[in-house]
Amino acid sequence: MTWSTADIPDLTGRRALVTGATSGLGYETALELLRHGADVLVAARNPAKAAQASTDLAQASGREPTVVELDLADLTSVEKAADEVSKSYDKLDLLVNNAGVMAPPYGQTADGFELQIGTNHLGHFALTGRLLKLLLKAPDPRVVTVSSFMHKTVRGITREDLRRPASGYRKWDAYGKSKLANLLFMFELDRRARAAGVNLLSAGAHPGYASTHLQAAGPELAGQEFMVKLMGVGNRLFAQSAAAGAWPSLYAATNPDLRPGSYVGPGFLEYRGAPKIVLPSQTAQDPELAKRLWEWSVEATGVDPALTVPK
Repeated sequence: MTWSTADIPDLTGRRALVTGATSGLGYETALELLRHGADVLVAARNPAKAAQASTDLAQASGREPTVVELDLADLTSVEKAADEVSKSYDKLDLLVNNAGVMAPPYGQTADGFELQIGTNHLGHFALTGRLLKLLLKAPDPRVVTVSSFMHKTVRGITREDLRRPASGYRKWDAYGKSKLANLLFMFELDRRARAAGVNLLSAGAHPGYASTHLQAAGPELAGQEFMVKLMGVGNRLFAQSAAAGAWPSLYAATNPDLRPGSYVGPGFLEYRGAPKIVLPSQTAQDPELAKRLWEWSVEATGVDPALTVPK
């Protein structure tokens, strides 16, 4: 497949919300959406970084995004952000669940969940659920959930993983499970949308190996200066750019011929290059596990996504 950002159609009149858009993949995703005419909401935790990203995006695209304060590790913040967006707009065409944390030292969200599964999955699950009514007011709404090839490093997920204590924490295992949860959610959202007969397209994407700050964030939090430098060297030698890493997300977000439930990644060994449809692990496609995770997530977040067309 040969694809570039020049293939993105005109997005005038469409409104998109991108989480984690202050840097890396989220920033590049927001930038291209703006360049192609979309109205973009930049959702981010740090107000200062969000303001700077907004300025940079406006200068690079000629169009100014709107900043929404959102901390995915705090379900109260998720509720507040979703309420703000729902009260401000009559529809939302696209939600890109992009933000995430990778392999930090053990931590918990504001609500007591293990930090990676709580931020990467539960925060996005709650956000999507709270924005579904607004999404379903759009003619062709789409939800893109960003995963990772690291989802293939784990074989399952349990209810106990949501509140995994420090004594049982393995940072890369927890990251892989959070990325598996992203795909299980994406597929279950697709199944439920089709069963309900609503016109919502749920798709997934992963960036391959892209040079972003995500790789160094965990070692920085742990005070591992050598690992920070090592990650930087690895990025410079082997990774594709953050802009290229965003191509699968952009393809999933904008390709008019994309099939529901598609998973998009880089074309060359899922490592780098132009995007194409790729295969997730068998575990990620397990409908029974996805159904259980959905039920655990409803219980954990208090959000039960309603897939009914609003009147």
